[in-house]
Amino acid sequence: MIDITITIIDRQGVSHEINAPTDMNMNLMEVVKSYELAPEGTIGVCGGMAMCASCQCYVESGHQLPVISDDEEAMLSEAFNVKTTSRLGCQIQMNPEMDGLKVELAPEC
Repeated sequence: MIDITITIIDRQGVSHEINAPTDMNMNLMEVVKSYELAPEGTIGVCGGMAMCASCQCYVESGHQLPVISDDEEAMLSEAFNVKTTSRLGCQIQMNPEMDGLKVELAPEC
């Protein structure tokens, strides 16, 4: 089992340095939910299908992320508070390359 360390800034501006497993096929949205860093029902509303943008986050570290999919791009084009660093947390898989990742959760809409 390999855990990585990531930093998540919640919607109140509080920074959380957490350990995320890489052997459970989890994505960032699932990690946020498991650590209860956003109120229940405010993140991952669509279950991680890139259909709601409730898990939008701003990537603050220089990590090389997977190419944005058409579904993710379409969802972000309709979302509020989008920045050039916006991604959907449900589309960022936890793997060893994500060690040191730093993100900020977008405001709830």
